Amino acid sequence: MTNSFAHLLLTPNDMAAVDTAAAASGMSSIGLMDRAGRAVAASALRHFPGALRFVVLCGPGNNGGDGYVAAAALNEAGTRCVVYSLGDPAQLRGDALEARSSCPLDTQPLDSYVPSPGDVVIDALFGAGLSRNVSDSVAALADRLAATDTPVLAVDLPSGLCGRRGVALGAALRADRTVTFVARKPGHVLMPGRELCGELEVFDIGIPRRIVLSKAGSLAENAPSIWSSAVPSPLGDSHKYTRGHLVVFSGPADKTGAARLSATAGLKRGAGLVTVASPTDALPVNAASLTAIMLHAIDDVADLAEWLGSAKLSAFVLGPGFGVGEKAREFVLALKDKRLVLDADGISSFKDDPDTLFSAFSEGETRLVLTPHEGEFARLFPDLAEGKELSKPEKALKASARANAVIVYKGADTVIASPDGRALINTSAPPWLATAGSGDVLAGMIGALLAQGMPAFEAAAAGVYLHGEAANSLTPDMTAEDLAKRAGILPNKEP
Repeated sequence: MTNSFAHLLLTPNDMAAVDTAAAASGMSSIGLMDRAGRAVAASALRHFPGALRFVVLCGPGNNGGDGYVAAAALNEAGTRCVVYSLGDPAQLRGDALEARSSCPLDTQPLDSYVPSPGDVVIDALFGAGLSRNVSDSVAALADRLAATDTPVLAVDLPSGLCGRRGVALGAALRADRTVTFVARKPGHVLMPGRELCGELEVFDIGIPRRIVLSKAGSLAENAPSIWSSAVPSPLGDSHKYTRGHLVVFSGPADKTGAARLSATAGLKRGAGLVTVASPTDALPVNAASLTAIMLHAIDDVADLAEWLGSAKLSAFVLGPGFGVGEKAREFVLALKDKRLVLDADGISSFKDDPDTLFSAFSEGETRLVLTPHEGEFARLFPDLAEGKELSKPEKALKASARANAVIVYKGADTVIASPDGRALINTSAPPWLATAGSGDVLAGMIGALLAQGMPAFEAAAAGVYLHGEAANSLTPDMTAEDLAKRAGILPNKEP
């Protein structure tokens, strides 16, 4: 049976707390292990019917206990099954020892395993709680399996993969399939863990929903169910002014394309009006390529201040192609009371004095959205970027609290973090989204949602998800111009 926690992510500590609470409620821990191990065996039989031999690799903890249960179940099913153990099985304790005692198969040392044609490996060496680098023998095993292309079914996570950070601890096995329990872990969706897990199955082993939710944190996979109720829908009496006015700042005459991409995406994403605020010398270049998007001349911060005092402007995007320097800093500080998406050059302009940026937006509602890629994140938060033991969500959450801003920490596993402690990992983006200008499109989409009145966290989460969906609706040869035209795509229907 698959689980009902569609988007919830449990850290290894969360999962340990769930297990403890389940036992305290009177649930049998060995009973839970038995269900987990039998779920693994069922998956192996279902997905690898051509296996000539199931090879179960059992570790020294409860993950190994799941493996012993799976081996016993596969033996009962009449398959050819062998068991290899990391360490001395006599040293097992608790439920793992009971599971080993109930398994009728002999155990051989892990180092003696040599892959043979027709083998399917069930990897039950280490689970999500592993926090140290794997031994040389496990690293060598990972290499042997990869070299022989032996299929691997991982229990909980591929051994060596950090369940919290999604990175290999020295080395990690690469699985064709992974079976986990109750809910997914961050390591299943963060990169490179997502690719190491292969196809993922989540099994409900019977822990009550109330227990799981009582121990879960605020980390989840980004999905429409989290923010769709906040997405504005035009009403019968709507007009362009009620749908918000988005301003995108243009760079100089030779760097106007990025702003136009953002502006086009913002208009497609539903802003009622979009204006490109352009230096005077760039007006002809922008005017030649814009029709429904308006233009307004802004050369310096005095022009901006005058405009802010005379026009009703809902949200702003600053950074794409704008240029790094004092002008960007002055404009941002002039917008400190406004809803702002700060991207690219806008972020880099504060690399020598990030506290000035953070202080400007420190009071009141969260109205600043920062959209850094890896390098830009390091410019604003160098200490967090260097934190090797921090996961990507942990880095984003610390940055969000420091800046009083929603952080969109971009990448193949973009993380959206809020100062209130919520964090989402996005998985909707295809690889071909990694193309020049796609970040400009994202900034415009988030800006449009801010202009329409969405809270900053929900606007960022929706923008990131729909950005991925727009790319999925296109072919791998897409360009940012293609992407901007698809920025109005509707969310897919969740099961």
